[in-house]
Amino acid sequence: MAGFLSIIIFLLFIIVASAENQPSSEVLGPPFGFGKEKMSHLRFFFHDILSGPNPTAVRVADAPSTNKSPTLFGAVAMIDDPLTEGPDPKSKLVGRAQGLYASASQEEAGLLMVMNFAFVEGKYNGSTLSILGRNTVFSKVREMPVVGGSGLFRFARGYAEARTHTFNLTSGDAIVEYNVYAIHY
Repeated sequence: MAGFLSIIIFLLFIIVASAENQPSSEVLGPPFGFGKEKMSHLRFFFHDILSGPNPTAVRVADAPSTNKSPTLFGAVAMIDDPLTEGPDPKSKLVGRAQGLYASASQEEAGLLMVMNFAFVEGKYNGSTLSILGRNTVFSKVREMPVVGGSGLFRFARGYAEARTHTFNLTSGDAIVEYNVYAIHY
C-alpha cells in the first residue's frame, strides 16, 4: 500500500512539474472582456510627398529591372506621411501613415501597401489602425483591408477606401482621401 501511495505522489509531482512549464492560457468568450463592439468611420487626407527638401516618402529599394519597367516594378518606398482633416496640407494634423509601399505589379500601377495609421489627435490619440492590401493607384476608388490595430482599435477589422484628390505627374506628390470603416471594441 505504501508503494502504491508513493507511485501516486510521484505521478502527481510529474503532472504538476510539467504543468508549470506549459504556457498558461485562458478561454475568453466574446467579447473578449473589452465590452461591446463599435464601428468607427474616419475620414482624413493622406499627403504623400516625394519632392522638396522634406519628402515624406523615400525610395529605399529598387530592383535592377525598375529602370526599364513602366510600373517601377520592384521599387519600395518608406513613408511617414501626414494625415490631415482636409486636403490642404496646412489643415489640422490628425495622424501619420507610417510604413511602406512597393510596386508589386508588372502590368499596372499596383502597390502593396503596408502601413499603420498612427493617430495623434482627439479620442484616438495614441491608437493605430493597420492596413495591408493592394492599391491600384489609377483606379477611381481603391479598397484595402484593415487587419488590426492598437489602443482604442484593438482587434480592429474593416476596410479603407482611398480616392486620389490630387496627383502631380511631375513631382509624384499626391493627396489621397481616405474613408476608413473599422469594427473594434
